[in-house]
Amino acid sequence: MGTVVQSISCLSWRKNSQIVTSQSAGEKAQSRIRASAGSTQKWCCTVENEEFSGLMNRRAAVASGVALVSSAVFGFPGDGLAVVKQGLLAGRIPGLSEPDEQGWRTYRRPDEKSGGHGVGWSPIIPYLFSVPQDWEEVPVSIADLGGTEIDLRFASPKEGRIFVIVAPVLRFADDLGDNATIEQIGTPEKVINAFGPEVIGENVEGKVLSAEVAEHSGRKYYQFELEPPHVLITATAAGNRLYLFSVTGNGLQWKKHYKDLKRIADSFRVV
Repeated sequence: MGTVVQSISCLSWRKNSQIVTSQSAGEKAQSRIRASAGSTQKWCCTVENEEFSGLMNRRAAVASGVALVSSAVFGFPGDGLAVVKQGLLAGRIPGLSEPDEQGWRTYRRPDEKSGGHGVGWSPIIPYLFSVPQDWEEVPVSIADLGGTEIDLRFASPKEGRIFVIVAPVLRFADDLGDNATIEQIGTPEKVINAFGPEVIGENVEGKVLSAEVAEHSGRKYYQFELEPPHVLITATAAGNRLYLFSVTGNGLQWKKHYKDLKRIADSFRVV
């Protein structure tokens, strides 16, 4: 039981630069990333309380290009995404703890939660993270335009936004089994190049400011910071799922609340 954080040399991944990472032979597991070049999974905010015609127009706009995907993912409360107060809603099970002495609460994914995944998903190993007191869960349903792999959204009008993607590892390789590790899926460079565009809506080349490999209780986590659009991404794997934890804010939020946003990103764990 412990925590190890390993910085990766050459943290700013620029054109013609190389990644230097200190890994044991066991960590260099074979991996095959199945990611079509230029493909971008569109993670968009849930649209509610719109008239049918308005909803269809928005869906058409989403389909028109990546620019709208980025604005939807990196929009903030007030931009058509309603933050809901903690409480029992249809299909939603609260997972937030009471505030600690610093005013932070811990979210643990409830075992009974189905999220937006619908019927047919095998059980998901729970995850947890900590947020300041004013952060609240945002509804996610099977109709979420971002797709069924978005498991959770959180938001704070003051500080920023969180979303969690839980995707089957079979989407990336067919030989990882039911106890996959992030190392088997790929190196930090391969993982961010494959999945970063799904988070920010554009190619990540030249945008990765830093990368670290952390180990908590024997599980490896890849941690990335990307320049504008500002985002912190934590990636890991457990069971037969890949987990992507994204924390983002607009320019002002990033400047004023970076310390809290980084603390949120660093708190992510798969139980």
